[in-house]
Amino acid sequence: MTEQTAREPLVLGIETSCDETGVGIVRGRTLLANAIASSMDEHARFGGVIPEVAARAHLEEMNPTIERALADANVTLDEVDAIAVTCGPGLAGALMVGVSAAKALAVALDKPLYAVNHLVGHVGADLLQGEGLRGTVGEIGELELPTVALLVSGGHTSLLLVRDLVGDVELLGETIDDAAGEAFDKVARLLGLPYPGGPQIDRAAADGDPAAIRFPRGLSLPKDQAKHRYDFSFSGLKTSVARWVEKHVETGAAIPVADVAASFREAVADVLVTKALNACADLGVPRLLLGGGVAANARVRELAQDRALAAGVELRVPPLSLCTDNGAMIASLGAQLVMAGCVPSGLEFGADSTLPVQQIQVR
Repeated sequence: MTEQTAREPLVLGIETSCDETGVGIVRGRTLLANAIASSMDEHARFGGVIPEVAARAHLEEMNPTIERALADANVTLDEVDAIAVTCGPGLAGALMVGVSAAKALAVALDKPLYAVNHLVGHVGADLLQGEGLRGTVGEIGELELPTVALLVSGGHTSLLLVRDLVGDVELLGETIDDAAGEAFDKVARLLGLPYPGGPQIDRAAADGDPAAIRFPRGLSLPKDQAKHRYDFSFSGLKTSVARWVEKHVETGAAIPVADVAASFREAVADVLVTKALNACADLGVPRLLLGGGVAANARVRELAQDRALAAGVELRVPPLSLCTDNGAMIASLGAQLVMAGCVPSGLEFGADSTLPVQQIQVR
């Protein structure tokens, strides 16, 4: 063990904000383990995440996932220096399971506990490095600040300005209705595609024409720029797709699923990337980080890469395994807090389903 490694904290992170039980272990910025147990299959028959089902799945998977992470990292609980856990935002019942487990570990092991923000954790994922670990775009572990971060998932669509990962994160804009991932799920259902909708839309769109149908780009008109320049809206887009499908069905013709999927996906990708790069230009920040499950969408990544290159903006996308919800990103943020000398959270905090992004750590 080198002197530098000896100084770096070994942190175990727990993530249970939605339907994935994630336990990650990092040493400083080095990823040692990223164990995930997903309950997605249990929700598929309902066409979306059922909070009670997710919470029960977390209860069942917590101990096995912790044990798997420890085995993958080849460490014991006694070696862990600190525990980090997502305390919000997310599903209240699901968050409670992770928070309870983290508190129990902290008390039993007499370790400091850090309650952190799920959204800021997605930015922390980009700091991780390790053998064979690199971003989809750009080298991992060399993130410069400040950076604009676009975080897009089933539950969140947020645009952030990150000046300091442990001390200064500003919310620039967010969705005012459906999140992008939620819109993918609902449109997939309209097209008869299974849950989760994101990967299914992506596959169907591969054979379609993205210019076949001009679906609306929410909050992108000149009248929206003063109040909602960095905000998102996907409810109108979802409704537009539904009306188009209904009218097409009335004619008796088969629905061109590939073209509808490609056109819908193009509308989502267009508005996400446009608003993110507008923020980079307006704020003079030549860096954009893309995170969250929707970062796995092929067209979102492709369009972001093309437009960022044209705008002279550095684009960073963590490995896909670190884009979706995971414990490694929480451990990474926890390690940054430890190394910055931040005071631990104690045991008085609770799960906060609407935790604002500006609150990086809850004490």
